[in-house]
Amino acid sequence: MSILALVALCGIQGYLIHNTYQLKKDVFIKETKKSVSSIDNTKEIDSLAELWYNQLAKNLTEYKKNNLLKNETIERFKPFTDSLNDIFNQYYKKEISKADLGYPLQYKKTIKSIIIYDNDVLDTIFYSEKGNNYFLFGENFPEEEGNVISNARWFTEHDYEDDSDEGEILKTTLDVEIKTQDAINIIGWKKIVFGQMTSLFIFSVVLLLFVVVLLFYSIKSLIQQKKIADVRNDFINNITHELKTPLATLSIASKSIRNKEIQSSPTLFSNALDILDRQNNRLQKLIDQVMNNTLGSEELLLKKERVLDNEYLNNVIEDFKLSVRDKDVAINTKIEYRDAYLDIDKFLVTTALFNIMDNAVKYGQDEVVIDIKTELTKTGYTISIKDNGMGIPEKDQPNIFDKFYRVHSGDVHDVKGLGLGLFYTDQIIKAHQGEIKVESKQDIGTTFIITIPTIKE
Repeated sequence: MSILALVALCGIQGYLIHNTYQLKKDVFIKETKKSVSSIDNTKEIDSLAELWYNQLAKNLTEYKKNNLLKNETIERFKPFTDSLNDIFNQYYKKEISKADLGYPLQYKKTIKSIIIYDNDVLDTIFYSEKGNNYFLFGENFPEEEGNVISNARWFTEHDYEDDSDEGEILKTTLDVEIKTQDAINIIGWKKIVFGQMTSLFIFSVVLLLFVVVLLFYSIKSLIQQKKIADVRNDFINNITHELKTPLATLSIASKSIRNKEIQSSPTLFSNALDILDRQNNRLQKLIDQVMNNTLGSEELLLKKERVLDNEYLNNVIEDFKLSVRDKDVAINTKIEYRDAYLDIDKFLVTTALFNIMDNAVKYGQDEVVIDIKTELTKTGYTISIKDNGMGIPEKDQPNIFDKFYRVHSGDVHDVKGLGLGLFYTDQIIKAHQGEIKVESKQDIGTTFIITIPTIKE
């Protein structure tokens, strides 16, 4: 619907601009015509008109006397008008300069038709076809480039003496109709008109850009809202799933305590209480995870201490090995040979590293292989954690550090989690003025690269 509205707006804008262009064009040409219309009504132009008309009348007289053919009447007229054209152009350019139009102009006068009336018979000497008029004076530009100033129609009578067969000289009247046309060619008129419309063009472009940006922002907001809604729904589904298991276990354990046989057996009763304690602790940890792992980097309170890289990392790796000793996990390490001192919150950074390695186990193959490599670089201390798991789709990689985001692969509950681990990891690294990046290929594995500052000795 928004796209249709944008298309409709573009159509309306185009229609308005086209109409404005036509209006500006008509007004501009009309004003130009008005500025030059008086030039044709001067004594000088009238004198030239009398000269060319008299010459044309002589040719027509010779035609009526059968001394010239019809086409010769026009052909013999042209050299005469050409000789007068220089005078006409000089005068016209002088008058145009007086008008001070501010732009160049071409002018020409043409004949559209010459017709002799002989009683009731019409004898057409010349008639233009498809605008191909006979050029008289001015600059001979193409008809389609010109704009007509005026059309004139003359009815004149010309007396001449005609020799009869009996040797008598008879006075004869020649009735002639001459149609002429005056036209101008405004050089670069389109550029001038478009220049007058500059403000309209700018306003239209700005308005269109505003609408496009507004539409883009609306669509982006809609997508973002949908994404938030999807993440929220996933989180609700996951937290519901995570809570159901301990609650169901608590319900079973509480019912079993009421059983007289269990009450009479101290061992069974003690086991039931242990189950209640474990499930209660599990619920408490879930609540703590939601409460603590949603903190941003600026909200984390760091308790930094100075540690030696190899000692600290070896302890972290050994602790993690103990936590996954019941699984088939191989951890290969390549620790930087040079000593490097880090100023970190040991508990938080350990949590971040555990989150990454725990994901490697969750999403790994049956035989999990984790490669940990550290390196001291110019930009800081780099910890690289690589696994041989299923990998992360390219489209999901920009979002994996978002709060509650989980990569969809089949059933959302295949792997337990709330979508907070990597978010919390990212916030911990940022709180240490560090950076975390991910490189991953599906069915090959994922590498997390953490860079944190070092203490300069």
